[in-house]
Amino acid sequence: MATVITAPVLQALMVGFSRKFQEGQSMAKSQYLQVATKLPSGGKSTTYGWLGKWPKFREWVGDRVINDMAAHGYSVVNKAFESTIGVGRDEIEDDEIGVYSPLFQEMGLASEVFPDEMVFPMLDAGLTGECYDGQYFFDIDHPVYPNADGTGTAVSVPNYIDGANPAWFLLDTTRPLKPLIYQERRPIQFTSMNKPTDTNVFMSKEYYYGVDCRANAGYGLWQMAFCSKAALDPDNIWEAYQAMKDFKADGGKSLGIRPNLLVVRSGQEKLAEEVMKEIKAGGETNTLHGKFDLLVPDWM
Repeated sequence: MATVITAPVLQALMVGFSRKFQEGQSMAKSQYLQVATKLPSGGKSTTYGWLGKWPKFREWVGDRVINDMAAHGYSVVNKAFESTIGVGRDEIEDDEIGVYSPLFQEMGLASEVFPDEMVFPMLDAGLTGECYDGQYFFDIDHPVYPNADGTGTAVSVPNYIDGANPAWFLLDTTRPLKPLIYQERRPIQFTSMNKPTDTNVFMSKEYYYGVDCRANAGYGLWQMAFCSKAALDPDNIWEAYQAMKDFKADGGKSLGIRPNLLVVRSGQEKLAEEVMKEIKAGGETNTLHGKFDLLVPDWM
């Protein structure tokens, strides 16, 4: 029996499709918040001029000392994204809308992991993408100045080791600001164009249901991350770990970096598991065991 398309029928469809969308969202297991801080954005772009400013305590003797810090102009520009499903009027009239349920569930799942797709590629892109100090996020010559205000003769500090192997990453994700940023201008919204007077319905016999958002990903503090293309072995992991522990802010302040997360791609997962096993092949205790969590992102 054919379905007569009325306003209540279209409303019921919207509710049903929205429910399937939400079911898909609940199936997803996003990972981006393990490596990125989610920050709101109030305009076309957001400038993070405070990056590189590390608060420092001193003994309070006399008046407060106001330390002017170097200003940075690092900005993340928001981009618009969308995903749309067209449902034919004939399919609704013929009661064949059940075939769309998995599509809306997939749309919900894709919406939930969308930040992962934005954030994790930023690690590989860090070899050519600039961060707040004007250098590539992973570079061999980040400038660190002798004075807290960014003056003096800078020394070059690396957070990257070149090599012939696939890159792996060591991160400090223990702080409020993580190594990467997920910037959200407008969260994902589920909407529709399903009025009889809508052009798509009148001209093409299709009802549109979709999601859209405005967001982007960017880089936080380079001191919170290290990239290596050396072999993924204990000695090289320890080298990256020690380099991060030695990072200092402008003015020579120790940053107290605590690397806690090893990030590898799927092809490196088995090797990473072997490297961090509790017992080495000869029976010796592995000093890397329990030192880091291991993350194998789905979208890197």
